[in-house]
Amino acid sequence: MRFLLASTLAFLGCTVLPAAAPEAAPKAKKGEKAARAPAKRPAAPAGSAAARDPERKPPPAGKPAASPAPDRPKPKEEGPRACPADMQLVEGSYCSEVEHTCKRSWYDESNKKTVCEEFEPTAKCVGERTKKRYCIDRYSWPNVKGERPEVMNNFYQAQVKCAAVGKRMCTESEWTFACEGPDMKPFPYGYTRDVTKCNGDHPWDSPNMTKVAQRDPDELARLWKGVRNGEQPACISDFGIADLAGNTDDVVASETLTSDWRGKYSSLHTGGPWYKGVRNQCRPKIYTHDEGFYYYFLGFRCCANPDGAENEPRTLKQIKEKKSFSTIEGYARFTAKEMRGKLDLKKQGKCDCKPKDSLCKTMCGTLLGPGAKDVVLGKPSPDGPARRTTPSPTR
Repeated sequence: MRFLLASTLAFLGCTVLPAAAPEAAPKAKKGEKAARAPAKRPAAPAGSAAARDPERKPPPAGKPAASPAPDRPKPKEEGPRACPADMQLVEGSYCSEVEHTCKRSWYDESNKKTVCEEFEPTAKCVGERTKKRYCIDRYSWPNVKGERPEVMNNFYQAQVKCAAVGKRMCTESEWTFACEGPDMKPFPYGYTRDVTKCNGDHPWDSPNMTKVAQRDPDELARLWKGVRNGEQPACISDFGIADLAGNTDDVVASETLTSDWRGKYSSLHTGGPWYKGVRNQCRPKIYTHDEGFYYYFLGFRCCANPDGAENEPRTLKQIKEKKSFSTIEGYARFTAKEMRGKLDLKKQGKCDCKPKDSLCKTMCGTLLGPGAKDVVLGKPSPDGPARRTTPSPTR
């Protein structure tokens, strides 16, 4: 059981550029276990609690030379409306691998991780460039300013929710590009880490994993350390997208079709949650949790093709494996049609659920208990260990 929780907490680790394996997370109490989504209709793949990734391998010989800087993309719509009113157009040249140089760092003892506090104000593309043009939600689901980001959805459920509103899951590169902007910044707001802009640095609070798995409303309320959509006016990327690093972590769609650890699942995690000593940057990713994984700080947002083009709700891996969307709906335990019905009820203020109906609450977004309190942005965490800043050559 200790192993399962430790695997879950590895979710808080960090990677170097480009995104790679997570580092060790804070020690968990004995007897706790990782949260897993129930598997009904066709059973979802087993193994939500994933093992540590292998060590990052050196890049192959003949790595592409640095690409020339592209023309700065313009984060605005073209024509009558390229994107729905609640989305933002992102267009430009995305780099597959970026090099940053860390100037100042500190070591977080609780997570056994060196955190870069300030980077040199430059970024170098050392990978390949790809033209991007897509729409992305301005906020985390439900993509409504003033509402809380919705947590506790697994990847399949997030897929169905996006499909229910005519959208799809964001891919890894789409999320990253929307976060870092055309200048490939390590943080959406610049080169120096600032938790008064994007919510972070809260101390570890030892979740009761049995209660999390039961969707206990009081435990979920106790663990909530988030702020509402749109309440971080400085946590905006150059493309105009809010809350992309810190606050809640995000689950996105993988674009990797290899058979190694990086391409094992259709989903990966990005952005980093509200805790201290984690990967609250644009580039680092976690690849070790399967599609059935959910957590109390894990959210998502949707993307879409521009100009009204049709969206494919399945991932590249699901298409390759010839999985139908009805199979994905089975893993989620509700259909897009059923979800649209819940959204209609929610608009009417009638998305009511029985106290023990956790699936209904997952669909309605009402899992958090009434005791949940939003944090005050920028307020220091009284229990957090002191930072120690040192020069660092870390990339």
